[in-house]
Amino acid sequence: MTDYGHDLLFGTFITPTAQPVHQAVELAVVADRAGLDLATFQDHPYLPKFHDTWTLITYAAARTSRIRLSGNVLSLPLRQPAVLARSHASLDRLTGGRIELGLGAGAFWDGIEAMGARRLSPGQAVSALGEAIKVIRAVWDADRPGPVHVHGEFYQVEGLKRGPAPAHDMNIWVGAYKPRMLRLIGRAADGVLPSLSYLEGGPADYATINEHIDDSAGEAGRDPARVRRLLNINGTFSQFGRSFLNGPAEQWAEDLAGLTLEHGISTFILATDDPSAIEEFAAEVAPAVRELVAAERA
Repeated sequence: MTDYGHDLLFGTFITPTAQPVHQAVELAVVADRAGLDLATFQDHPYLPKFHDTWTLITYAAARTSRIRLSGNVLSLPLRQPAVLARSHASLDRLTGGRIELGLGAGAFWDGIEAMGARRLSPGQAVSALGEAIKVIRAVWDADRPGPVHVHGEFYQVEGLKRGPAPAHDMNIWVGAYKPRMLRLIGRAADGVLPSLSYLEGGPADYATINEHIDDSAGEAGRDPARVRRLLNINGTFSQFGRSFLNGPAEQWAEDLAGLTLEHGISTFILATDDPSAIEEFAAEVAPAVRELVAAERA
């Protein structure tokens, strides 16, 4: 049993579809009004059926009032880390601290390469992500004297002025599954963000994810509890319970509370473009999970 004691967060994973043009934004507004904590969007700039995710996030930020927004996750090979640092800090300041940085090392390399970026091997992609996190944190460290100097294999930043700092202690959440990436998260990131649909063994695979992160964090002198455990989930609301995350809201609450108490997952992001599912998740599931977890923690 692993519970890192994090506060529970609930969000939605919205498809950044370009048609209908305002659909993704309206779903973020639904999530905001329903009381969810996060609205997130996948990032595939090489697909013309999708909006550019960063542009979408900025527009959604202007249409919402309290919900936090993030990429899920932004494709690092197509987004320079120093620019990511400045754009996220700027929007965080403009929104009063409502932006988080979800970051991925890159996937779908044919599309990435077609847009003009360099194709990387899995090992190179992990190394590049580690360098990018150094650049981003250095830019955000606005009170540190002197400019930013990062001399990496993939990113060279020489004499960049620091700042602005984000309005709040912005998180870097990394999409990851493999040991080398998970160990990087343990050393350097603030959260791990896998998708349930990609876990071949289902939720039980999270035990291995935690093991890699916790071991690496300990070796780096970090408290493993500094790393938030997030999960993109999918399921079906139905009248009768049939299977994991396939049943009424009460069953969903029990399923998710079990993941918190057993695997330490504290952020659940529902992949759906159905407004009614978003509202049920916010009104029925999230409060019940919080109540169940609070009772066990007490």
